[in-house]
Amino acid sequence: MIPHARGRLPAAVVLPALVLAACLEAGPTAAQQTTPFRFDFEKSQVGSAPPGFSAGLTGKGPPPAWKIVEDPTAPAGSRVVAETSEDRTDTRFPLLILDGFEEKDVQVTVAFKPVSGRVDQAAGLAVRMRDGDNYYIARANALEGNVRLYKVVGGKRSQFGGKDVQIAPAQWQTLGLGVQGDRLEVRLNGNVLFEAHDRTFEDAGRVGLWTKADSLTHFDDLRVEPSVR
Repeated sequence: MIPHARGRLPAAVVLPALVLAACLEAGPTAAQQTTPFRFDFEKSQVGSAPPGFSAGLTGKGPPPAWKIVEDPTAPAGSRVVAETSEDRTDTRFPLLILDGFEEKDVQVTVAFKPVSGRVDQAAGLAVRMRDGDNYYIARANALEGNVRLYKVVGGKRSQFGGKDVQIAPAQWQTLGLGVQGDRLEVRLNGNVLFEAHDRTFEDAGRVGLWTKADSLTHFDDLRVEPSVR
């Protein structure tokens, strides 16, 4: 679990070669900061947590249950990752954080499919994460029909950007979140939805996936690209 302490996370370390071999197609190292990372989960074991990632939690409720599952409709092979607990605690926000990576300016994109959820059907991307209670998050919601941009400070969310737009249930779509300086840009299916500016988190941080409550959302083809300085 990612720590809930308010301090900074330890400095990033180089991703182990075996983890990269299991998760990355192209095989870059963490030291190659301008090389995109791509995770398709095809070499991960079904029913197990994906290697190279750590589970975290914002809010209340039981620990997350991130697992590799089969989905023959997935865009990058049949294996995808999902938070499978389907716990209905409304203030529960599971995180799946990329290990050994910490960056300030970054572009993150993921394919997602909202499968089910009575409380929520959400998919999110987190950047500049200090810990499980402090980060930026772009969230798409199939039940509400919108995409929102939040900052989570001390475990509390506050919205500072968003747009009402159809998020199709049971269909694959892509969500993107880019941050450069104080500018954040949110994309849906490759198109820019909106941008916003904020200076709450100005230092390097970690990146990860995010869901809410009982959302069963499939994630695939996660791409993380550090911005060239």
